[in-house]
Amino acid sequence: MFASPSANQESLDQVMEYQESCFGSQGERKLQERYGTGKRASSFYDRQMIDYLNPRMQEFIREQELLFIATSDSKGECDSSFRAGLPGFVRILNQKSLAYPEYRGNGVLASLGNISENPHIGLMFLDFFKTTIGLHINGTARIVENEDFLDSKETPQEIRDDISTEDGKKPERWVVVEVEEAYIHCSKHIPLLAKQDKAIAWGTDDMQLKGGNFFKVPAKKETGK
Repeated sequence: MFASPSANQESLDQVMEYQESCFGSQGERKLQERYGTGKRASSFYDRQMIDYLNPRMQEFIREQELLFIATSDSKGECDSSFRAGLPGFVRILNQKSLAYPEYRGNGVLASLGNISENPHIGLMFLDFFKTTIGLHINGTARIVENEDFLDSKETPQEIRDDISTEDGKKPERWVVVEVEEAYIHCSKHIPLLAKQDKAIAWGTDDMQLKGGNFFKVPAKKETGK
């Protein structure tokens, strides 16, 4: 299902750190030329962007409890969304892949629907509470059912433990992301926030606990369908 972690991570890091930069889209490059930012961008590509998760990135992800995701369908129509869990709810599979759980939601499945049509995905981890640092990860995604993880001998024990949970934190399924780009989001404009206690109603369908009709959207008229 996924490759096993490298037995020699340090050696792999050295090989991958010094490969020639291949980052940036054609659109980026054209606008860098137009606006005269090419030198600055090249420095960023060379010094900050890699195509795998190095040990410090993996450590950072294991400390996070917030994740923002961006997907689009086959026509390029976009959707952004938010995922959260206990610290470390996103699981590292190896230096090239990670998995995040899909908990019970509103049943729309907007992000998963997009992934089923178009595997490209953008992830953003933001640490508002300690470092005020962000981590971008871009890559390709696929949906993995609990049963598929349980059937694989390569599945980490922590994912097996997550699946065996019997409360609202039990994942319904997973999204596995293969990493193509990983890079920092600088601290400059990220606010430092104070975390407050909040009781989380994991897996609830109670409309009030979910926020009710906070934005006062009127009910659609019956169509007779």
